[in-house]
Amino acid sequence: MFGRTLRFALTLAFVLLLLSCNKNKEGGAMKIAVIPKGTTHEFWKAVHAGAVKASREIGVEIVWKGPLQEDDLKGQIDVVQSFVAQGVRGIVLAPLNEKALEKPVASAVAANIPVVVFDSDLAGSAHKSFVATDNLAAGRLAGEKLGALVGQKGKIAVLRYQEGSASTQKREEGFLEAIRKIPGIQIVSDNQYGGATTESAFEKAESLLAAQNASGGGVDGVFCPNESTTFGMLLALRKANLAGKIKFVGFDASEKLVGALRDGHVHALVVQDPFKIGYEAVRAMAELVAGKPVPPRIDTGAVVVDKSNLDKPETKAIVAPDLAPWLGK
Repeated sequence: MFGRTLRFALTLAFVLLLLSCNKNKEGGAMKIAVIPKGTTHEFWKAVHAGAVKASREIGVEIVWKGPLQEDDLKGQIDVVQSFVAQGVRGIVLAPLNEKALEKPVASAVAANIPVVVFDSDLAGSAHKSFVATDNLAAGRLAGEKLGALVGQKGKIAVLRYQEGSASTQKREEGFLEAIRKIPGIQIVSDNQYGGATTESAFEKAESLLAAQNASGGGVDGVFCPNESTTFGMLLALRKANLAGKIKFVGFDASEKLVGALRDGHVHALVVQDPFKIGYEAVRAMAELVAGKPVPPRIDTGAVVVDKSNLDKPETKAIVAPDLAPWLGK
């Protein structure tokens, strides 16, 4: 712990030194761009807060900008290219697509702008570090939990997120890997994608439940790999009067999802630490700017949350962090 603190203190000193001699084109504090996949989900607000905390500690300015919706790939590419043109000191990016953002990131690095990737991995080797949950392991946690909830037998359905999203693909893979190890479980659907919004996920969830005759016992458990698919499935289960009857493991947390967990409409959530993800990503960029080496992979962890641990202080700190000191009211 002392070594880690000392290393960060030295990094801080290097960055502060650079601040005095390495300004942006327009002058003022050094700017680091932080680009999320979207800006509407609660997850990204917590990431933003963590990034702000790190920036205040280090003494740099972050510019938070991303597409409104998580299916606006062109919009995210445009944001990356705009920041490269502005000559920001570094880019911290959650890529919407692991391949489509490879060339824009390579262009940034060619322009001497280092890139740290967070939340979802990116193809290629231009970026210097990847800060995220171990999504494959987190998916396995979800599969093990749902297997236990259905008593190691029954019919399971998965509502995937969207193609090209590396983070959710890994979660889905990990989930299916764990579920397939349970002989008594049958996977009845694993090829449906909810899309980037709650609305599209709700529509797909309704269709999936109807196609598998969920009301007639055709589905015993469901898994969704992110906030929007989890909430869309929740709405579909409620509309079909199946909420609480079908075992449900989701991913990520929001006020509404935590409320559903308390109500018994969601049985467990696999929760990341988005505040820590934002914090560690900006901190890694600070070390890069200071000329220090950074780990190629920084795992920020994940935990299974259900009624048994929901009210524990350590769980509350992850599920419902206080964002007001960093983002205001």
